[in-house]
Amino acid sequence: MELKAVHYEVEDGLGVITLNRPHRMNAWTGRMHTEYRWVLLQAEQDSAVGAIIVTGAGRGFCVGADSQALEGHIKKGGYDPGTPVALAMPGYGTHESLDANFAYHFGLTKPVIAALNGAAAGIGLVLACYADIRFAAPGIKFTTAHGKLNLPAEFGLSWLLPKMIGLARANDLLFTSRVFMSEEAYELGMVNRLVNAENLLQETKDYARSMLNTVSPGSLRQTKRQIYTDLHRDLASAVVDSEALVSSMMQQPDYAEGVAAFLENRSPNWTGK
Repeated sequence: MELKAVHYEVEDGLGVITLNRPHRMNAWTGRMHTEYRWVLLQAEQDSAVGAIIVTGAGRGFCVGADSQALEGHIKKGGYDPGTPVALAMPGYGTHESLDANFAYHFGLTKPVIAALNGAAAGIGLVLACYADIRFAAPGIKFTTAHGKLNLPAEFGLSWLLPKMIGLARANDLLFTSRVFMSEEAYELGMVNRLVNAENLLQETKDYARSMLNTVSPGSLRQTKRQIYTDLHRDLASAVVDSEALVSSMMQQPDYAEGVAAFLENRSPNWTGK
């Protein structure tokens, strides 16, 4: 696929996805949506990629739907996603509850880390929230935005935000669509770490590489599946599943390597098998 709205590169085990419409503060379009899903699938299927980073070009992360697209919906008398019928399907098939727009992030086998370099509004905030971990620069603006456009909470944000930051705090952001800053997002628990803008992407990469060096690919894969599957089931089922995984994963080469590295006080050499 020819990429115009998204840039993608593989760098030392990381798949780095950059929303690439800086002249429009990376406003979301149907083309960006199409390209984003396609590159996400490439990263998911590439054995050389252990983690995925999503960021924005220029001064913004993603300021929401492009204003021209919003006007187009009015002229067409309803929502037009502007995407082709056939879209890439990254993360689909892991669990039926995750087979939907943006929810598919939780069906991926690799961690996704958002490096929030600038404003995230509407669908931009949705995209950020579907990352597994979020680093952000200080002093950037966030907003759910939907209420000011006579829209509902978008793409499952009404389900996701209460689980991330608690019901009362989520209600405040969802009911008011108010602007809040990355410092408040950190205090709310929405953002994992605040990082100076000039160091944001590099620190995000360093964090991801440290994770890949320390934790086995099999552990990352299974832990991510457990986290998002366990959201939908009872505690006992989660415990039983974890016990079965312990039994099977202790028979894998990376368990023996992990024990050896621990006993020898060295970095592990993961096989991923």
